[in-house]
Amino acid sequence: MINDILQQLHITAANSGVSTGTIWLDAKGPVIQASSPVDGQDIATVTAATRADYDQVIETAQAAFKEWRLWPAPRRGEVVRQIGEALRTNKEALGKLVSYEMGKSLQEGYGEVQEMIDICDFAVGLSRQLHGLTMHSERPGHRMYEQWHPLGITGIISAFNFPVAVWSWNAMLAWICGDVCVWKPSEKTPLSAIACQQIIQDVLRSNKVPEGVCCLVTGGRETGEWMAADTRVPLVSATGSTRMGKAVSSVVGARLGRALLELGGNNAIIITADADLDMALIGCVFGAVGTAGQRCTSTRRLIIHESVYASFTQKLVKAYQQLRIGNPLDENNHVGPLIDKDAVNLYLDSIEKIKAQGGSFLVEGGVLSGDAYASGCYVKPCIAAVENTYAIVQHETFAPILYVMKYNNLDEAIAMQNDVPQGLSSAIMTLNLREAELFLSQAGSDCGIANVNIGTSGAEIGGAFGGEKETGGGRESGSDAWKSYMRRQTNTINYSTSLPLAQGIKFDLA
Repeated sequence: MINDILQQLHITAANSGVSTGTIWLDAKGPVIQASSPVDGQDIATVTAATRADYDQVIETAQAAFKEWRLWPAPRRGEVVRQIGEALRTNKEALGKLVSYEMGKSLQEGYGEVQEMIDICDFAVGLSRQLHGLTMHSERPGHRMYEQWHPLGITGIISAFNFPVAVWSWNAMLAWICGDVCVWKPSEKTPLSAIACQQIIQDVLRSNKVPEGVCCLVTGGRETGEWMAADTRVPLVSATGSTRMGKAVSSVVGARLGRALLELGGNNAIIITADADLDMALIGCVFGAVGTAGQRCTSTRRLIIHESVYASFTQKLVKAYQQLRIGNPLDENNHVGPLIDKDAVNLYLDSIEKIKAQGGSFLVEGGVLSGDAYASGCYVKPCIAAVENTYAIVQHETFAPILYVMKYNNLDEAIAMQNDVPQGLSSAIMTLNLREAELFLSQAGSDCGIANVNIGTSGAEIGGAFGGEKETGGGRESGSDAWKSYMRRQTNTINYSTSLPLAQGIKFDLA
């Protein structure tokens, strides 16, 4: 089956990982072996970019920007609309490749491609709404207003857990704004990126889009470092760990560039005494085990009122006993593999730290063995009873480990929810209006996303996505996140017959 998918997406046994849009360069860098955590099989090879390859891409993108920025935004929107249609046509094949290469469930693979389609739709509408403001001037006969202009090259560094969707969140908005894009995908999921490039090439050709508007540079950490330090790239949007984000931010900041960061999460759900426990269970379990706990919005912590702690954890344990772990391309399974054996080792290390720091397990973890789990990347979702202050609980482990803890009153629960370095997503399960409103107030959650009666995992395209504290402060996708990809310009027009100065200053040359 996978060979048919690769053929449909024009992926061969050996692929260049460098493209300026419709042209694939003869890349000269190291060869990346793309493999699947589903069965441990090698899929294909990808040749990464050298520094010379990277520079060629950047120079092509610079030249393209000079033309692309002059296209009317609705015309750029029509290109994005057609990209959305191309993604619709290839949704099944691309979704299966994402599932197989990354290891997420097939439903989530399809869902990720649907996110790409949705952001295309959002961006098309936005192409006619790139608005500014008009302000009254203090000087008679003057008009003052602001407008927004494209920045230039948007560098996009994406992570393995969403190998295509997060690129599209950035690229579709950047293109609408008049920017050009250079994408550096995760070296763990390069084929999904190559497939995207292949899918949209016909759209680029038929619309005579300048070569260099949509670029791809595959590579490892060094490639990302080139981009972060490159003064030709005014904006670097980076998704990944907090450690990676701090490195990118310091380098980009040193050259006074812009960094849009989407980093780690340590997301909690508060379960109050007034919660609908059966409804809460669905959000908690999917949030904890979806994508095998490898989402930045995955639920890491449950803060449960002491009066319902026993009954709710009993429901959790029963639900975990029903989870089916296995090949994510089988839609009967709930949980697929971790991305690689390094992730498995981090999972096992975290379990040992939980035990050493005093935690106990309501559901034990471990690595699965047998023919169905031959890749060595399948692990058991586990539940640990802990204190929020444990060092391991303060850390984000990208694995299906769920921490549970008790609280006595809502102020205490909110304090526990906020008492971690990260600040991405949060939720409260309650039917009490006062509790819900307090959680959403300035005295409530300190996260970029705060939900009531839904989980922490997942986000709609229409809302701005991102978080605070060590999550980086960036915002992508909906609302007015488009402003991140543009520069603001304030303009004043004097249509009078004199030149009065601001603040009533007099300057008489007579």
